[in-house]
Order: sequence, then structure tokens, then C-alpha cells
Amino acid sequence: MRVTIERARCIAAGQCVLKSPEVFDQSEDDGIVILLNANPSAELADSVRAAARLCPAEAIKVYED
Repeated sequence: MRVTIERARCIAAGQCVLKSPEVFDQSEDDGIVILLNANPSAELADSVRAAARLCPAEAIKVYED
């Protein structure tokens, strides 16, 4: 699994951080998403997919390798 983010699309809703805090964080300055792990392990896959589905700005892309 590979994850990318489009920071310019992010609206700082924080759903990704709530669903998968091991992979996503938010900037203290503006709340915009920060990608902590672009290649999360298999045990995080479900939470990463959920975070992408819940993102209201569709700023998270998940690629199944």
C-alpha cells in the first residue's frame, strides 16, 4: 500500500487523524494534513482506507501495490 496526500485540497477536517493517527497528523499552524507514513503496514490498511473514504476534500489517495 502506498499513500499520497494533496495538501492543497485539504480543508483540515481532521477525520484522517482520528481514523489513522499512525499515518496522518495535522500541522499545528493551519491544521492541514501531514503524511507520517507513505507506506503503512498491512495492519494499518483498513484504517488508512477508512481515512481516505472519510476525507471530505478527497485529499488522500491510496494505491494498492
